[in-house]
Amino acid sequence: MSSGPASHQARRAYRGRRPRPMPRTIAFEIRRATLADAGEIAAAHLDSIRSIGASYYGPPVVADWAARVAGELYTKAMARGDALFIAVDKQDDPQVLGFSSHRIEGRDHRTAVYVRGTAARLGIGSALFEAAEAAATAAGATSIHVDASLAAVEFYKANGFQEVGRGMHRLSSGRDMPCVFMRKDLEPEGRRDDK
Repeated sequence: MSSGPASHQARRAYRGRRPRPMPRTIAFEIRRATLADAGEIAAAHLDSIRSIGASYYGPPVVADWAARVAGELYTKAMARGDALFIAVDKQDDPQVLGFSSHRIEGRDHRTAVYVRGTAARLGIGSALFEAAEAAATAAGATSIHVDASLAAVEFYKANGFQEVGRGMHRLSSGRDMPCVFMRKDLEPEGRRDDK
């Protein structure tokens, strides 16, 4: 570095200012999950509950919420026809950064999206939701529903959901967890293509 007047002025102008952090980005790809991904999906789900969910719920709820999360949960979901999508880190040590799901319960199409704490607010959750939304639309859904954790309400609103009520989601332990019931109206696949 030169020590001339220009570099001195630059150093003086920089003093007292904090450098702006570089925006974080993660290179990732979205793909349909396979049975071989179940363990990594569980790891991402647990990370999300413990790192993001813990900011909104106390330890007893977090512990009960995480208690049944294991690879078997996702292999059973895929076996019954649920569509699961994963975001995979494209770096040297690829890992599942998060997942989304589309399932049909009765006449309702439902979704869920979870990302690791380190993957939050990077567009990964929205990309995962887009995959689940496309699966719902292809299956003929006119709307999609979610029991949103308090941690996820703003995420779902940003992705077009509207609050339809508040209440409790019953965890497998029997404990109630406060949640927000949300719905997004979808355009049928043919109509969307006409625009």
